[in-house]
Amino acid sequence: MKKEEVHQNVRERYGKIARESGSCCGSKGAVSSCCGGTSSSQAREISKSVGYGEDELAAVPEGANLGLGCGNPVALASLKPGEVVLDLGSGAGFDCFLAASRVGGDGRVIGVDMTPDMLDKARENARQGDYANVEFRLGEIENMPVADGSVDAVISNCVINLAADKKRVFGEAFRALRPGGRLMVSDIVILKELPDFVKESVAAYAGCIAGALEKNEYLEDIKSAGFEAVSIVEERVFPLDAIVSDPTAKVVMDELELSAEQARDIGSSIVSINVQARKPGRL
Repeated sequence: MKKEEVHQNVRERYGKIARESGSCCGSKGAVSSCCGGTSSSQAREISKSVGYGEDELAAVPEGANLGLGCGNPVALASLKPGEVVLDLGSGAGFDCFLAASRVGGDGRVIGVDMTPDMLDKARENARQGDYANVEFRLGEIENMPVADGSVDAVISNCVINLAADKKRVFGEAFRALRPGGRLMVSDIVILKELPDFVKESVAAYAGCIAGALEKNEYLEDIKSAGFEAVSIVEERVFPLDAIVSDPTAKVVMDELELSAEQARDIGSSIVSINVQARKPGRL
């Protein structure tokens, strides 16, 4: 699938999610797949299952949490007061608002998203929550509208797997970080190669499945960008008993005409990981 086609289809899918204020992830601790639509209460349960606490869920404006994540990068990033944080694929602003409370009034949070509808929603949420230290910028994470060496931490939640050129994304994150800066991402990877008909599917790509890299390749791409101390902090396997009932899996199954057995086989190779890394040097 060409880069332009990937961007167009992902933008359309997430624009629809923003307009409908819906979620699209699995339950029971399952990996987020991002292409359907569920209620705000389901989004809350999904977020709890991937590592968010009740206090975090209650701290953000209504509508900021769309349940699109597959981990909690903010909790793992060890953010400090006064730091500048960059969120790749910031969506409706959920992780940005949590980060904003960690860095305080002397810090700053920049959210980058390529979907105008998501940016509109995030900016309205920021206005409602009176987040003066958060700004949202329109842009692709392969070409970030951020100056060189201007941020202390880069976070991302279930978004890099949607990028057509993941090596470039990690290179851009490296460029934006100050020496000694930190990368903390939650994302989806695969344990074995997916069938060609899944990799070529628009539905599966926009659902964070077709574009996922094999785990070792994902880690190597981070290292090749120049990062050091690359490690997996946490890993979750997609639970097989959730595949058939997962609303996102149902969308992909219907569009690809998958059997329940095929869906289970694909699901067994999908995991979510929390990865941390550091740019060499000292802050």
